[in-house]
Amino acid sequence: MRSFRDRDLGPEPAPDRRLAPRARRWPGALALALVLPLAGCAADSDSGADSGRPAAASSASGPSTTAGTGTGAPEVRAQLRVDGDVRQYLLHRPPAAEDDGPRPLLIAFHGRGADAAELRAKTRLERAATARGMLVAFPEGLGHGWGAGTQVTKQRPDPGLDVRFTEALIKHLVRAERADPERVYVAGFSNGGSMALRMAAERPALLAGAASVSGQLPTGSAAVEPTGPVPVMVVYGADDPVRPLAGWPSPPPDPEEPILPTRSARDSAAAFAAAGDAGEPVTRKEKGYDRTVWRLGSGGDRRPEGTVQLLVVEDAGHTWPGSTVPPPEGFGPVSKALDATDTLLDFFTDPGPGR
Repeated sequence: MRSFRDRDLGPEPAPDRRLAPRARRWPGALALALVLPLAGCAADSDSGADSGRPAAASSASGPSTTAGTGTGAPEVRAQLRVDGDVRQYLLHRPPAAEDDGPRPLLIAFHGRGADAAELRAKTRLERAATARGMLVAFPEGLGHGWGAGTQVTKQRPDPGLDVRFTEALIKHLVRAERADPERVYVAGFSNGGSMALRMAAERPALLAGAASVSGQLPTGSAAVEPTGPVPVMVVYGADDPVRPLAGWPSPPPDPEEPILPTRSARDSAAAFAAAGDAGEPVTRKEKGYDRTVWRLGSGGDRRPEGTVQLLVVEDAGHTWPGSTVPPPEGFGPVSKALDATDTLLDFFTDPGPGR
């Protein structure tokens, strides 16, 4: 496992029932050239790491081959060319279903300094999600990180690059893997959690739900503002020593890549609640954590039972609650009072009021 430099902080069996459908607004022009599966799983390979150099403009080339037909191996490592960069991702397919219909899709973003294999090991998302009939894609970030904020930096001169990559990946998996465009979800840890929140903020019509563990919305010169209603869950450790629960509006400088200022975990969730015309929040104590719930409005294309939820976990640090993988030194404890993996997947299935 790579060592973390994640002070960024940028910050069973049958498929569960569908969320209410709504129209998806696919981008008109996505930089897309589709993929080549690499042999075997290669989950721990470091080959093909990208330089982090974004192209100045999107490519107009069309698809060359596909990443898979949905009938091959249950796990593949594949590539996708977007904006001149060859991007990698790890894809897990669920077992073949009798109806062979479209399947829900989860895009899971790793933290800064980590990779897809590390997030898979820490969260076991692929096991829990495939048991629910979901496709799971673990994309690799450029330079082992994500452009979770809108600020132009020397390392990320094109701050929208990862948003376009995620759009292109979703569109490709809808076409090549029969992912259901009405059931596309994003989740992530730390910087990856902030990336999931950015996708939910800037592309709410593309998603049926989003979840962030230990990630907050960037603010200040890197600010990301929610633009529409979408169910969102934020899971946060009350004792996070890396990215404080209260946020970090003035983070220290970082010579390798600027650390983005962020809102607090509560303000991050409240921003999505406001964008969804939610009512006043209700907070209640549960075993090992506090749950705050905002009900989203029900006008227009909004989900009448959708919510935004904030779970503040006691005795938890900058970690994934329920994980069996020890965190890096200085990241704080891992709570066993909550299984973040099952919690967020249950939320995607039913984003209504918390049980």
